Amino acid sequence: MEFPRELPARRPVEERIHDWLEIYRELPEEKLQAQGARCMDCGVPFCHNGCPVNNLIPDWNDLVYRGRWKEAVRRLHATNNFPEFTGRICPAPCEAACVLGITSPPVTIKQIEKNIVERGFAEGWIHPEPPVYATGKRVAVVGSGPAGLAAAQQLRRAGHMVTLFEKADRIGGLLRYGIPNFKLEKHVLDRRLEQMQAEGVKFVTNAHVGHNVPIEDLQRDFDAILLTGGAEQPRDLTVPGRELKGIYFAMEFLPQQNKRCEGDIIPDVEGILATGKRVVIIGGGDTGADCLGTCHRQQAKSVEQFEIMPMPPKERSPQTPWPLWPMQLRTEGAHEEGGNRNWSVATTRFTGDAQGNVKQLHAVRVGGAPKFEPVVGSEYVLDVDLVLLAMGFQGPVRKGMIEQLGVALDARSNIATNENYMSSVAGVFAAGDMRRGQSLVVWAIAEGRKAAAAVDRYLQTPVAREVRHAAAAGK
Repeated sequence: MEFPRELPARRPVEERIHDWLEIYRELPEEKLQAQGARCMDCGVPFCHNGCPVNNLIPDWNDLVYRGRWKEAVRRLHATNNFPEFTGRICPAPCEAACVLGITSPPVTIKQIEKNIVERGFAEGWIHPEPPVYATGKRVAVVGSGPAGLAAAQQLRRAGHMVTLFEKADRIGGLLRYGIPNFKLEKHVLDRRLEQMQAEGVKFVTNAHVGHNVPIEDLQRDFDAILLTGGAEQPRDLTVPGRELKGIYFAMEFLPQQNKRCEGDIIPDVEGILATGKRVVIIGGGDTGADCLGTCHRQQAKSVEQFEIMPMPPKERSPQTPWPLWPMQLRTEGAHEEGGNRNWSVATTRFTGDAQGNVKQLHAVRVGGAPKFEPVVGSEYVLDVDLVLLAMGFQGPVRKGMIEQLGVALDARSNIATNENYMSSVAGVFAAGDMRRGQSLVVWAIAEGRKAAAAVDRYLQTPVAREVRHAAAAGK
């Protein structure tokens, strides 16, 4: 009743499109405390229900309001290993479920979360927490995205010896090579990895399990295996002309720019750049917005973004009432920077030149879901030089590790598990997008924490010893 909702300002567009730094300015401490004061400390705080990691949101909102920052840091880490990630890139389902949001703008939960953890690092309150005793058990975690990192930290703090295998040349998964630097600068990731290494987590890079690292080695050398490799199978667009050069998946495009920001040199023959090109991004979600912001910074000639769904309402749809995640139009920083958003559009084919390069995209307006019927007479053509497919993912890559392990899959081609996160193969667990499908970073952290607890319980049972002995005997 006393303070309005206030968010930090974004840096001017003409400034930020010329660098790869995060786009938000900071809020002064007194304004953060005022935002914490807006929290009503509800008798039934629905923000808990909206948050997959069940953050104790009213608790640390009140602590910030009272200036008790160190206690807020401790309360925040009680449920979330990496609030510096969620405070930057989570879409904040907690805010959508905020009780205040029924009648007024919700509490700025995400912004307060980010500032608590940043205060903790600045004051030196966040430090390594190695285990006080060792269990002697060995756990292999495959995949170093947010699910794998959360699980590895939890398992190590429980006293187990944890080795985290990553197929890329650096640790971090999509945090490293999927999220652009203007949303998450990588020094934020690196300082947390330093903490985990000091706690005793072993990182192994360029280790593609099922390829250059035999799965049999992990089954022989570890007491449990946790698969957290993500949902990396991209959804393709099967239309005529798809084979033309200049059409790429988003996750072929985005990692290259992150590598450049790390100082890597991408050979010209391999490089995918939007510089000076007419770009079309197919897909209107977060990945599409990441491609859009990257194209602006690479100085594309023009950018069009296609979405097959109709334009959402500007306010919460009555089909998604509070406290559900609302269907409504969202404007990311990348959308402010330029480009055109096109709704209810389907791509029908591509045509190219004599050298096999894509030159034109053929599209049609469509009706709404579920049939998306073409609107008669609405066909049109766009000149293009680069097409980026950002249409989501269809579960984990099956070839390699998953096929070799022989784990059962569910109806959506994700790894099927029981209530204890164990797959159909004894001693092999799964978590994150590899288990539940493409989702949010906060869901990945929640999955990693829950799976780590399940692995910890398993390692204390006689069954774990039997499985370990059988693997050692080659059975």
